[in-house]
Amino acid sequence: MSDYMREYQHWLDSPALSESEWKELDSIKNDEEEIKSRFFAPLEFGTAGLRGIMGLGIRRMNKHVICHVTQAFAEVIAAEGENAKSKGVVICYDCRESSEYFARSAASIMAANGIHVRIFDELRPTPELSFAIRRYKAIAGINITASHNPREYNGYKVYWSDGAQLPPNHAASVAKVMSEIDIFTGIHKMDYDKAVQEGLIEIIGAETDEEFLEKVLAQSIDRDALSRVSDDFKIVYTPFHGCGHKLVPEALHRLGVRHVLPVPEQMVIDGSFPTVKSPNPEEPDGFYLALDLAEKENCNLIIGTDPDCDRVGIMARDKDGNFVMISGNEIGVLLLDYIISARRRKGSLPENAAAIKTIVTTEMAREVANRNGIHIEDTFTGFKFMAEKLAQFEREKSYEYLLAYEESNGYMMGDYVRDKDAVTASMMIAEMAAYYHKKGQSLSDAMESLYEKYGFYGEKTLNLIMPGLDGLEKMKNLMTSLRNAPPSEISGVKVLRERDYETGKISVPSLGYVDKTEISGSNVLYFELEDESSFIIRPSGTEPKIKIYILVKGKSRDDCNEKLKKYEEFAQTLGK
Repeated sequence: MSDYMREYQHWLDSPALSESEWKELDSIKNDEEEIKSRFFAPLEFGTAGLRGIMGLGIRRMNKHVICHVTQAFAEVIAAEGENAKSKGVVICYDCRESSEYFARSAASIMAANGIHVRIFDELRPTPELSFAIRRYKAIAGINITASHNPREYNGYKVYWSDGAQLPPNHAASVAKVMSEIDIFTGIHKMDYDKAVQEGLIEIIGAETDEEFLEKVLAQSIDRDALSRVSDDFKIVYTPFHGCGHKLVPEALHRLGVRHVLPVPEQMVIDGSFPTVKSPNPEEPDGFYLALDLAEKENCNLIIGTDPDCDRVGIMARDKDGNFVMISGNEIGVLLLDYIISARRRKGSLPENAAAIKTIVTTEMAREVANRNGIHIEDTFTGFKFMAEKLAQFEREKSYEYLLAYEESNGYMMGDYVRDKDAVTASMMIAEMAAYYHKKGQSLSDAMESLYEKYGFYGEKTLNLIMPGLDGLEKMKNLMTSLRNAPPSEISGVKVLRERDYETGKISVPSLGYVDKTEISGSNVLYFELEDESSFIIRPSGTEPKIKIYILVKGKSRDDCNEKLKKYEEFAQTLGK
């Protein structure tokens, strides 16, 4: 009997399954491929936790997997000592199917292991969890969320005491314990309501919201920017059925935005996301209801946040009055330039100011920083790496950061969170838009002005989807082949240097190894081309796909677009 059939039988034989769960598994007994897809290997636990499609099996998200990982996490926390157990964990959840149930299950298991729990009274934005961990000096945090993934997914994100996602050593410890305890019999449990009554589980809510919002509003640089245009400046907002529904409009109102128009259909909390194919604010398709409302009410700006409210997307009017999408890279460049300029006007720009971006984020940010005398550093993709960089700044007392961001619409400001924060970012975007509105410019106009000032840049992110049982093998084989036989040219343009961020080696075609990268340990290949373009490849850490990032610099917008098209054609050949 194969390992996956043995695991399948173990589940079928377990008394822990409810009758409906047993029937679900029994219904696939004659479908070996389906059994294999659910049981051939567990979901991999990493620094971002777990994420997967809902359903029964070790490679699906369900209450048994949630209980298993929570027991392992509890044992890792308990190993830190009694002080860590009393500091406890903070638990948060999003709008997805079973998220509240999973959160309560996790809380019950933590309590049964003698670990104090603070759990939010209802769904909350991911950045507020990061804030609460720091605010309550908790040892760790758990968030039941799959961010902007499709409706079929759910996830389990884990945080440590700094409010950032789990460090690699602790993630490895959790994975090790998971491999040592049985998914059904190795779990300590207790009743949720009993744990609340006994004070082992503490409910938190509005008081934490207020403290978080106070920190958010303190990031405002020029509150008067809103008062100068409050009569005719209008914003449409959509939370895409998720966690931003309360705090984002509240932050905008407190900032001074008088006209915030929420999209009624998408203010309804619903993890099936009935009005959109994908609740991703990076994609313009989900904004169709917001667009209708913005046109009807003659609004200036559209803001959308993803289901767990850590990413933000925007649309603004172009020179012809039509709404256009502002990319995640462009939002970051706009914010960086605005924060530097506004703080300089207000006399609050630190002498040791810095910005942080990822290696796959536009190099235009570097140009903005360099032209303004601001230090800038790169990290790997993921805000846990940015949090590590901030911790280094603090330890060394070297730099005071203004903004950290990545191309996929994630932005972080302030010292109260250590993760993407769409609440603060939405507030800052509104202030920035109001400032430009007073000057007679939309954010689209402002971005065009920045291109004229700093030069023309273009970016494109492509996803080579590799689903199925052989998807992981295909991803691995592609990265191996590119390492063993790297291209000397891409689309007819010479490769100047290759950075292998897994080993840290920098190589030049025909010369071989010549230098070492400042950071290493991530499965990323970075090709620098002769025309100042970059072609970057990495496997996704949460989905079955290879991500390709194309970064170009050109003499004009058309020049950039031509380069992007050329390199995109090459990228598509890699998936075949």
